[in-house]
Amino acid sequence: MESPKPIDTSSEPNPDSSETQQPISPLQFTSLTLSLSTLLPTHFITPPKPTQIPKTLTLPTQTHLSSIHNLSLTTTSNLQSFLNPTKQFFKSTPSSNPLQTPLSLNPRRPSDPSNAVAGRRTSVVWFRNDLRVHDNECLSTANNESMSVLPVYIFDPRDYGKSKSGFDKTGPYRAAFLIESVLNLRKNLEARGSGLIVRIGKPETVIPELVKDVGADAVYAHREVSHDEVKGEEKIEMKLKDEGIEMKYYWGSTLYHVDDLPFKLDEMPTNYGGFREKVQGLKIRKTIDAIDQLRGLPVSGDVEHGEIPSLVDLGLNPTPTMNQAKATGNATLVGGESEALERLKKFASEFKAKPNKDDSTVYGANFSCKISPWLAMGCLSPRSMFDELKKSASRTISAAASNKKDGGGDAGMNWLMYELLWRDFFRFVTKKYSSAKQNNPAPVTACTGAVA
Repeated sequence: MESPKPIDTSSEPNPDSSETQQPISPLQFTSLTLSLSTLLPTHFITPPKPTQIPKTLTLPTQTHLSSIHNLSLTTTSNLQSFLNPTKQFFKSTPSSNPLQTPLSLNPRRPSDPSNAVAGRRTSVVWFRNDLRVHDNECLSTANNESMSVLPVYIFDPRDYGKSKSGFDKTGPYRAAFLIESVLNLRKNLEARGSGLIVRIGKPETVIPELVKDVGADAVYAHREVSHDEVKGEEKIEMKLKDEGIEMKYYWGSTLYHVDDLPFKLDEMPTNYGGFREKVQGLKIRKTIDAIDQLRGLPVSGDVEHGEIPSLVDLGLNPTPTMNQAKATGNATLVGGESEALERLKKFASEFKAKPNKDDSTVYGANFSCKISPWLAMGCLSPRSMFDELKKSASRTISAAASNKKDGGGDAGMNWLMYELLWRDFFRFVTKKYSSAKQNNPAPVTACTGAVA
């Protein structure tokens, strides 16, 4: 096959051609499309034999090589324009060049367990009555699904001050216990590579602002049961919905999970006996271990951590008794998850050491495990308490213990299970009537009293 002649861009039109062609300048040549699978026009090279495709092509002279990078691959329609000399075909744009567009790989699905990077970019974890890192489904799930996590606690001014009846909405002792619990939560989060953002304000205002500051994709929170808390959730959810931000709720304040109840919440029995009978033998979910290394705080937004307020900041004054206890270091109740876990282990160990004959009765100062304040703040989950007592007690706690012949009612460690069930009953009933519109709600009844 005859080798094609070099292209001479300065030559005159071919006199043998049936149509008069204009000379092609070097600038125009740089925009031409080359295709090795299609015959080039006859006025550029000597045509090969009809049944053969040229194997080689002599490129332009050295003066034109600097503009070769502007060549682009185009569609067949542009090629036809090139082959038809009566049409203009010299127009091309950088955006049409695929070599100038970097390839992008689709990210793995969040559900892929081999994905080293979580599906969400940034998430906000809103702490409320769940001031712990152990058995915290909300925190664990956000950590597993996000690249960065922003833990937040908000002191709502509406929770303080005087009520309509003239009483403190939150007294100084409870407020002091809460402040200590938040301090301990921040310490435990920082020990795991995270932190805690603290604010004073209305959650429906603070949460959307923080979401915007860090560009969060979702907000994770445990559901609460009281009327005001439920209304607050709805306000935040509406604001986030307008911005396309997902609100993800979890349940972690009771021994039995709300989704595991053998009845719908609106069918919740209004007496403790009926509730206990229905949940008897119900399986309790396993606790969730604390994560040793949490996701770091978001880099974007440069959010300040915020100072944890004092009693005075919340409009409260320490009592003389509180000041005296603080000065002598004899405070009886210290808030926080760390203190709760220590007290629980100590109580379980002491109870295990007692003779079995004394299991059915608890006297004097030890009439209770005194763990209620930490349960109320969520420094300890009921499931964590149940698991620890199961491991340490002289015999396994069972909801059906009262049916045993030698049980004598709620004997031994089962009196603690009895109290945890009472706590579940009241929280589920509260949730039932705070979440649904009841025209004539049935009264809540109980057969006996209970120690929280």
